[in-house]
Amino acid sequence: MSKPPSGLCDSCRHQRLVDNTRGSRFSLCERSRTEPDYPKYPRVPVRSCRGWQLREPSSA
Repeated sequence: MSKPPSGLCDSCRHQRLVDNTRGSRFSLCERSRTEPDYPKYPRVPVRSCRGWQLREPSSA
């Protein structure tokens, strides 16, 4: 089963995917930890965000 697109979050360095015990996956915004203006779990798909920053490609 594929995950639904999260919009800008899918390419943002502040996104962390969180899985629960029931098999659901949520997009958590790490900026919400230090900046209360950002929702912890934004409504998706996110189409605009002033805090968006491109995620660096991971070196695997």
